[in-house]
Amino acid sequence: MGCAPSIHSAESPAPRRGGPEAQDAPSAAAPSARGHRLAESEPRGLEEMVCSVQFGPMRFHPDQLQVLLVFAQEDEQCAGFCRACEWLGFKYSVARETQTVLGCFLDQHHDVIVIDHRAPEKLDAEALCRTNVEETSALPLIAAGFTRRYVEDPSPMACYNELLQLEFGEVRSQLKLRACNSVFAALERSQEAVEITSEDHVIQYANPAFESTMGYQTGELLGKEVVEPAQKEAVLLGTLDAPAHTGKEWQGIYSVRKKNGDSVQRNVKIVPVVGQGGKIRHYVSIIRVCNGNSKGEKRTECVQPDTRTDNLSGRYRDRRKTSLDIKTMTSRTSEVSAQRRHSSMARIHSMIIETPITKVINILRAAQASSPVPVVEALGRVLDILRTTELYSPQFGAKDDDPHANDLVGGLVADGLRRLSGNEYVLTTKALQPVPSPPVSLKDIPPNIAQALEAEDSWDFNIFELEAASHNRPLVYLGLKIFSRFGLCEFLRCPEATLRAWLQTIEANYHTNNPYHNSTHAADVLQATAYFLYKDRAKQTLDHVDEVAALLAAAVHDVDHPGRTNSFLCNSGSELAILYNDTAVLESHHAALAFQLTAGDAECNIFKNVDRNEYRMLRQSIIDMVLATEMTRHFEHVNKFVNSINKPLAALEESGGAEADPDAVQTMLRAPESRALVKRMLIKCADVSNPCRPLEQCVEWAARISEEYFAQTDEEKQQDLPVVMPVFDRQTCSVPRSQISFIDYFITDMFDAWDAFVGLPNLLQHLDNNFKYWKRLDEMGLRGSHPPPSPPNSRGTPGPVLPGEQSLGAGSTIPRTLL
Repeated sequence: MGCAPSIHSAESPAPRRGGPEAQDAPSAAAPSARGHRLAESEPRGLEEMVCSVQFGPMRFHPDQLQVLLVFAQEDEQCAGFCRACEWLGFKYSVARETQTVLGCFLDQHHDVIVIDHRAPEKLDAEALCRTNVEETSALPLIAAGFTRRYVEDPSPMACYNELLQLEFGEVRSQLKLRACNSVFAALERSQEAVEITSEDHVIQYANPAFESTMGYQTGELLGKEVVEPAQKEAVLLGTLDAPAHTGKEWQGIYSVRKKNGDSVQRNVKIVPVVGQGGKIRHYVSIIRVCNGNSKGEKRTECVQPDTRTDNLSGRYRDRRKTSLDIKTMTSRTSEVSAQRRHSSMARIHSMIIETPITKVINILRAAQASSPVPVVEALGRVLDILRTTELYSPQFGAKDDDPHANDLVGGLVADGLRRLSGNEYVLTTKALQPVPSPPVSLKDIPPNIAQALEAEDSWDFNIFELEAASHNRPLVYLGLKIFSRFGLCEFLRCPEATLRAWLQTIEANYHTNNPYHNSTHAADVLQATAYFLYKDRAKQTLDHVDEVAALLAAAVHDVDHPGRTNSFLCNSGSELAILYNDTAVLESHHAALAFQLTAGDAECNIFKNVDRNEYRMLRQSIIDMVLATEMTRHFEHVNKFVNSINKPLAALEESGGAEADPDAVQTMLRAPESRALVKRMLIKCADVSNPCRPLEQCVEWAARISEEYFAQTDEEKQQDLPVVMPVFDRQTCSVPRSQISFIDYFITDMFDAWDAFVGLPNLLQHLDNNFKYWKRLDEMGLRGSHPPPSPPNSRGTPGPVLPGEQSLGAGSTIPRTLL
C-alpha cells in the first residue's frame, strides 16, 4: 500500500457478502476452524448486489468498496467494523496515527472513512479532515461526510448495518453523480441540439448546440420559454401533453423565435421523463432545424468557438496546472490592482456620507463653536455617546440581587459574538425533512380537529388542544383555516393543495423534540398575528401584501430551530454561526431556509404565480419581520416604535382636539417606514405573547421554555462551553422569578406600547393576572411553575384549586423537575 507501518490492511478473499446472522450459523464442513466455519456459513446469494449499479439505462460496475478505519487504539469497536467489512466483502485498512492517515487515503482514496472521535486528545477528527497536503486535500471528506454520527456500539451487527447504509446511501449516490457528469459531458459535445425543460416547459438545460442554433450565449436560455405564444396552448398543452402523460414520445414541427427575432421551424422529438409517483418531471427535446421551404430535415451543425472548447477541456485539466495559471495571471495584474486600490481609497476619504445621525453631530459641533465652556463640555460628552453607543440599546447595570434578570438580559440581548472556549463543539444542522402524506382538505378536516379550531379567531384560543387533536401537527390545520380567512390562495394565485403542501413542508422542518421552539409555537405565533391583523389600527396601516407577508413570516419564523440560543451556536462554533458570521444566526437561517424549501419543490412553491414585483415586496417584508424576532435588537425596535409611531400619533391627537385629523393620521401610518415598524412590532408581540395568554397557557409555555433552557445549560456543562444563562440550572432555577424578570424587562413596556397603538385591554388584564400568579409562587418560596396541591379539608376532599393547579389537558409536557 505504500503507507506507514502503523497502517494495517486487510482484504477479504472475495467481494461476497454475508450477514451478521452468519456469525453463529452452524457448518458441517470444518467445525474445528473458526475461519472456515464463517466462510461456509455466509450466504452466497448476494453476489448480484455488488455486480453493478443501475442509473437509468446506464449500468456500471463499481470496484470493490474500500473502507478506512481511523482508530487511535484497537478495541472492540474497531474489531466490530473490521468484522463487518469481512462480512460485506469490503477491503479495509486500519490507521492508528494521525500522520499516517493522509498517506493511506491518498494511496487508495477510500470510499468510506470511519473516524473515531471518542478521544479527541489522541485523534482530532475535525483537524484531520481539515488537513491539506499540497494540492490534494481531505476537505472532500467534509463535503461528502460528517453527515452521520455513529453512537458507540461494538456489535458487528450494528457496524454491518451502518456500513451497508453508507454503501447504499452516500457511496452509490456518488457513483450515480459521476455517471450523471459523464452524461452531461456527452451532451455538451453533442452536435444534436438538446434541451431539458420542466413539466411547465421552462428550459432547465440547453447544450451548446441548442444555444448556438437559437443565437443565445451560454446560460441565457435558462428559465425561458422559446415556443411562440400562439402555439404554446395548442401544441404544448394539447397535442404534446396528452400522449406525453401516457409515457409516449411526441414528434412534430412547430416554430420557435430566435434571439434576433427570427422564427424557425423546429422538428423536435420530445421524451417525457417520469419521476417519483409516476408524475412527469421533465421533457427532453432532441431538436433538428427544418428548411423553411420543405419538410426535409437537416442536422444542425454546431461549430463551437475556441474559447468554449478551451473552457470545457479546462474542466478536466490538472488542478496544479490551473493553480499555476491563476497565480501567473494574478502576478501580471498586481501593479494595476494596486493603482486602482490607491485611487479608490482616495475617493472614499474624500466622500461625505450624510445620514440623520451625522446631521445631528454636525449641528452639535456647530453649537460648540459659539457656546460657553460648560455647554461645550456637555456637548462633547453627548457627541461621545452618539459616536460609540447603540442609540436604542439600554445599558444595564449589574444587579446582584436579581440573577434571573442578569441572565435573561445577558443571554437574550447579548450581541452573539463568540466567546472562545477550550473545547470546540459543532452542532450538526438538521437535514431537510421529507414531507409525509398531505393532510385532508380544509373541507374534510376530522371533527375533533374542527372542534379544536372553532375559536381560532379569539385571543383565548387554546393551541394545546389543537396540538393534541392533530398529533403535534397544529400548523398545517390552523394555517389552512387562517390563510383561507385572509384569502391567501386568491392573493398568491395558487391552489389550496399547493398551500397545504407548503404548510406541511414548513411544519416537517420544525423539531418536534424541542419543548418550546416547535411547530406548536409557530402555530401560536400565527394565531396571534392573525388576531392583531384584525385590529382596526392594523387594518388602517397595512395593506393586503403586508398581511400576507406577516402571516407567512409568522409560520416560518422559527423553522429548523435547534432548541438552542444564538449565543450557544456562536460559542460552540456551529456551522450556522460560521455561515452567518455570528450575527442573527438563527433568524437568518429561518428566513433563508424558508425560501429554500419553498423554491426547492414546485409542488409547494406558493410564489410560483406571484408577480415579480409583488414577490420582491413579499420576500423583503418576510425577511425583515423574521429578523425582527432576534432579541439583540429588542429595545431598538420597541423604542423606534414608540418614538416614530406612538408619540407622533399622540401629538396629532393633541393638536386635533377630540379627534385627530384622519388624513394626517393616514398619511403618517401609510408611510413605508411606519408600516415596517408596525410589522416588526406586530410579529415581536406575537412571538413573545405567552405572558399575555390565559393563565393555563402561560404556565404551560413557561414550563416548556424553561425545560429548553435547562437542556441547553446541561449541554453547555457537558461540552465545557460557556454557560450563557447559569441561572437556568434545573436543580436550582426558580421558574417564577425567571418569568417575573422576563415580564419586567421585555414584556410590560412592549405590550403597553402595542396596546396604545391597537388597543388590547384583555391582553393586559391577562398579563396582570399572570404576573400576580408568578409573584405569589415566588413569595411562597416555590421554584416550579405550579403550586403544591391544597391539603384536604375535614371531610377528606381536596381543598380549593389554586389558579394554575388544574390539568392542562392532553399534550402537556411540564417536566416533573418543575413541579
